Amino acid sequence: MKATYSSQRGSMLLEALIAILIFSLGILAIVGLQAGAVKLSSDAKYRSDANLLANQIIGQMWVSDRTATALQTSFQGSAGSGGPAYNTWAASVANALPGVSGIAAIEPVISVAPNTKTNPPSSTVTVTIQWQVPGDQTLHKAITIADII
Repeated sequence: MKATYSSQRGSMLLEALIAILIFSLGILAIVGLQAGAVKLSSDAKYRSDANLLANQIIGQMWVSDRTATALQTSFQGSAGSGGPAYNTWAASVANALPGVSGIAAIEPVISVAPNTKTNPPSSTVTVTIQWQVPGDQTLHKAITIADII
């Protein structure tokens, strides 16, 4: 009986170490899932903010003079060149989304295309907003298209 006891000596310590290893791996997996959830949540927030900003400028177009010429003069624009309403709105986009300001290649773009085939004439407005999250190499984009009648 004494020989059996001495051959099992330390097995409880080994079992405890294996249990701690399995528990640690489980905790690491949960931390990894949490990091992924935070990243996806921030991506969803930025996409929601971009769509809100696009709808904001389209709303301003609806309450302004809706002729194609007036829309192009006030709202159409891209990096460095745009109407007064575009410039104000682009500044708010730069404040709301990461990676927009200072990089001309990803500044928001608004294009207004007159559509004379409809009665009454309308304009098709395309709002493109791009942003880049710090530490992420991918460029995110939201495109909103609306007809202003």
